Amino acid sequence: MKSQIQWFALIALAMATSAASAQFVKGNEAVRVMADGTHKVEVPPLPSVALGSPCPAIKPGCAGGGWKMLESNSGLVECTEVFARPTTCRPSTYGVEKRSRTWIVKIKGQWMQCAQPDISGKCVSLKSLPVSAVQ
Repeated sequence: MKSQIQWFALIALAMATSAASAQFVKGNEAVRVMADGTHKVEVPPLPSVALGSPCPAIKPGCAGGGWKMLESNSGLVECTEVFARPTTCRPSTYGVEKRSRTWIVKIKGQWMQCAQPDISGKCVSLKSLPVSAVQ
């Protein structure tokens, strides 16, 4: 009986770990694990031109072009813009709600947007038109 409980606990742990690992993009250079185990996360730099007021993530209709999925120090977030300015991001609903999403990642030193959470798929420069998919 004890071995069955341990077996079920092991399966539950494996499932939780695999679900958690789906919450990031493998190979994203914007996320670095430091020697002490902490994570250092970069976001795309603000452009040199002035931006308009940020559209808050809590306001309906602010993500008209789809949500921009970014890694943050608090985990995966969905944002109304790629720069992740204050108020423009909220906790991820990936895996819970189907939405149009673009994954913002750093590959070979360049900021890219990917249609899926996979850098081997369709990814284009942030300077290009967006690619998103309902997921």
